[in-house]
Amino acid sequence: MVGVLGGLGPAATAVFLDLLVRATDAGTDQEHLDLLVSQHSSTPDRTARILNPTAADPGPVIARDAVMLERAGARLLVLPCNTAHHFVQGVREATTIDFVSIVEATAEVAARRVAGSGRPVAVFATEGNIRAEVYQHALAEHGAEALVPDRGLQDQINTLIYEQVKANRPVDRDLFERCIRAAGEAGAGTVVVACTELSVIYDQHGFRGDDRLVDSLTVLAEQTVLAAGKGLAPAFR
Repeated sequence: MVGVLGGLGPAATAVFLDLLVRATDAGTDQEHLDLLVSQHSSTPDRTARILNPTAADPGPVIARDAVMLERAGARLLVLPCNTAHHFVQGVREATTIDFVSIVEATAEVAARRVAGSGRPVAVFATEGNIRAEVYQHALAEHGAEALVPDRGLQDQINTLIYEQVKANRPVDRDLFERCIRAAGEAGAGTVVVACTELSVIYDQHGFRGDDRLVDSLTVLAEQTVLAAGKGLAPAFR
């Protein structure tokens, strides 16, 4: 039984659940994963807390949800939000079951992608994720360097995340394409889609399979399937 700490944000969790179905090598309903999903959309904003320590703290909320899922029967936890990884220590301390980290898994894949090239990994993430250096640290642990977007590029990424996906408004696909090109021109060997709102764009707006990108939500779905003892569908192998 997999416990999903969802709602951070809601659209990204919906895509993640769909990815789990697509990524599982299953021929019947019964061969798919059993899930318990907490779609806790009212959890305080993660970036707001990182940027302002007086803002509401999402950490205890996420930890309480993790305990709830464990008590309900979950034996494996996943959190389909990259910025929330900054608060995940509370989850680890409050529960006794395994936790699959979206950040650790994605950083490992991205580091392998640029191994031997001498080129950095561009990190497309929320302002809070960048400020907390979530991926900078994770990539360094795998021997890779993070390329942090400059102010202009980060502002464009913020627009995609907050003014479009989170606001449930139309997505400017061309803007996302321009961001990817800008990262390449800045020297990136690959781009990590390190915000699950951007993963919504990756999945739903024609970027799936783009070899310039490592999508964190896809990596988490694959690792969740494997950690739960299932096989990957052919398209995800």
